[in-house]
Amino acid sequence: MFKALRTTIIATAIAAAAISAGAAYASVNPQPQFGMASAAANADRQITINADTKWVNVNNGDTVTFDINGKRFTWHFDTLHSEEAFDLSKIAPEGINTGMVTVYVASNPLYRG
Repeated sequence: MFKALRTTIIATAIAAAAISAGAAYASVNPQPQFGMASAAANADRQITINADTKWVNVNNGDTVTFDINGKRFTWHFDTLHSEEAFDLSKIAPEGINTGMVTVYVASNPLYRG
């Protein structure tokens, strides 16, 4: 009886931990199909976005710091497809106005044939 109860309690605890970890990941990384937020120290390069910027080009695997009107965020691109295009606003943190900028993600040059 105690073994069954202990097993049930452990299974419930594991399930609860998995659900909360998944919820925490979703709130930190709302667009996992495009990659993930990263620390600025990991950036390979910086791209400054201004009113004239309509698009930016990056490679899959790049880590880029975006500077938009003095507000910065860093993103590691890890898309599901070899090439992808999407609005920068999909990955920008709340409160950063990206305008109408499209991100074009090319395949990683290390894996091009």
